[in-house]
Amino acid sequence: MANAPATVRPQQVAVTVSYVVCVVGSMIGVGVFGGTPIAEAAGGALAADATLVAPASPAFSIWTVIYLGLAGYTVLQWLPAYTADDRQRRLRLPVAASMVLNAAWILVVQAGALWWSVLVIAVLLAVLVRTFLVLVQTSARGVAERVLVDGTLGLYLGWVCVATVANVAAALAAAGFDGGAVAPDWWAVGILAVVAGIGVGLAVRGGGRIAVAAAIAWGLVWVVVARAQGDPASTPAAVTAAAAAAAVLGAALVLLVRRSGQGRRGTDGVAVEA
Repeated sequence: MANAPATVRPQQVAVTVSYVVCVVGSMIGVGVFGGTPIAEAAGGALAADATLVAPASPAFSIWTVIYLGLAGYTVLQWLPAYTADDRQRRLRLPVAASMVLNAAWILVVQAGALWWSVLVIAVLLAVLVRTFLVLVQTSARGVAERVLVDGTLGLYLGWVCVATVANVAAALAAAGFDGGAVAPDWWAVGILAVVAGIGVGLAVRGGGRIAVAAAIAWGLVWVVVARAQGDPASTPAAVTAAAAAAAVLGAALVLLVRRSGQGRRGTDGVAVEA
């Protein structure tokens, strides 16, 4: 353990540098440094009115929470109590990679390379699933870690699940795909059902982690708003998005309550939590 700080120092530095890259990328993404805002990049392919599964613009405010959480995580992983922690050693490089990929996605979209952006966000999603598995397999040591690590990475994963689906739909629409024999409304219904399935699956695998479910539900609710009040409007898409949000949140809450109940019974000696 005496040598642990020296062995993890490059990981800590990698997280810090990656966070800086991530923040600079996000600033480019909102046009602070003269870049084209994401909603206007690639010919507006990722705008709220580009496809039937695109969330309304306010949905993207979740990034403010995620970036603040990642800032907190970056600081936390430097604290002496967490420097040599095995959980953090397993998380640092995937989290660092996710932040670089996030910045890369913004640059790729601004270059107008939509299909490359699909590849980048798919890799980002895979990396975040890897961090999710680490979170599930290990335990947080206190409130700060539960909020800044489990909470932040949960929101990050949940939102990227929604964003990945929206990104694929945007790339298909920009390529001229019109659904063929299937009406656009029903393509949207099918896609949103897939999002619901992913959200419920993550809830089951994570034992009801609320942050993941909350981020997915957040994105879906803004799809409801966009399709119910915006253009293009779609009642089937809006209704399906609302049902999907309820299913994901409901599954997470039921599983969380069940897990909490098992934990209490285990403490009382009646049952042991798996």
